[in-house]
Amino acid sequence: MGDAEDRKYYIDFSKVRGARIIEELGRTITRLSPDQPTCQLFTGHIGCGKSTELLRLKAELEQQAFHVVYFESSQSLDMADVDVTDILLAIAREVSQSLEAIKINLKPGYFKTLFTDISNFLLTPIEVSEIQFSAGIANITTRTKDSPKLRNQLRQYLEPRTNGIIESINNELLKPAQDLLKKYGKKGLVVIVDNLDRVDNSIKPSGYYQPEYLFVERGEQLNQLNCHVLYTIPLVLIFSNALGRLTNRFGVDPKVLPMVPVQQRDGSECYEGILRLQQLVMARAFPGVDWGISQSLITEVFDSPDTLKQLCLASGGHVRNLLMLLYRCLQREDPPISRECLDSVIRQRRNELSLAISLQEWDWLRDVSKHKDLRGQDGYQVLIRNMFVFEYRDYDGSWFDVNPILAEAKELVFG
Repeated sequence: MGDAEDRKYYIDFSKVRGARIIEELGRTITRLSPDQPTCQLFTGHIGCGKSTELLRLKAELEQQAFHVVYFESSQSLDMADVDVTDILLAIAREVSQSLEAIKINLKPGYFKTLFTDISNFLLTPIEVSEIQFSAGIANITTRTKDSPKLRNQLRQYLEPRTNGIIESINNELLKPAQDLLKKYGKKGLVVIVDNLDRVDNSIKPSGYYQPEYLFVERGEQLNQLNCHVLYTIPLVLIFSNALGRLTNRFGVDPKVLPMVPVQQRDGSECYEGILRLQQLVMARAFPGVDWGISQSLITEVFDSPDTLKQLCLASGGHVRNLLMLLYRCLQREDPPISRECLDSVIRQRRNELSLAISLQEWDWLRDVSKHKDLRGQDGYQVLIRNMFVFEYRDYDGSWFDVNPILAEAKELVFG
């Protein structure tokens, strides 16, 4: 969204998703608390467009003179095994790296000593006096990311020092950084930590599942950074009995980005949602071309407008699903894509999904299809995490429905 060329491909789904989530996140920072630190939580189905929306938020905040540090945590952390100190060090590294890019070089004294101690502890030489602060952290995390044994040793060393690390990040990095940024005309510092929603739902040594351990049991520490912070969190937390404690830890309700609706609760088509998805597809084919013109070009991409509509309906409003189906069609034939090709791709995807569904899970799916409801962590683990069920929102709140790819599966139709 910060690139004029990329903006040609962006479609705003906020009106049809049922809430202006990004506007709410932005207003919390810019209007409600511009001078005080905030900590917000953001989640949704993997592949529904969270990263795109967060990059839009980044661009909008930068336009309002905020210095925004956005990074994908999965690039530096092992999503199967994450701890609070890993996240804190990643934030410190990314903030430092971003500041160094604009010639703001900070070297917190606490970390200089810590690096030396870690170097001795891990028997890993780190020349902290000759390198940038961010490179010092990167040197440590790179050496431990691919070595569980070394990573565990580092955590055992850092765990009792967590509060000292937070204090140093606040007083020796974030505070001086924000003071200097204001001299550059910036209103504040915002850190957006993306992809933490992808952490595995594995059990930690403490006995807690990893999402609950990080954001509930240790959430208070993640909430102590003195700048605006936004974390993506696993969707499973919304369906767990830990949601109340999560809200208490952070003092805010998590914002959930739902699917783009292709139908209403009553089964009728959602015209506006389908229209926006059609615009998304055609923007890929003819970037920068106004919809008033590109809709007349649909038959250059599909054999008929109905084929494009069917593609959007089959996606269930899940953007990554839509693009995956489109890509599979393009692997089979050049445009215009035929309805026969699309139907074949849908059947293949239905067979792939059906193979993973047990008899009990088919019962659950029939129940969701009938009642448009889903409750409990077990339901999430199987049905939503595996994209058998999608969540939508309207003026009455959340509702659920079966992935349209599965709608004609004989197990769902005939039981």
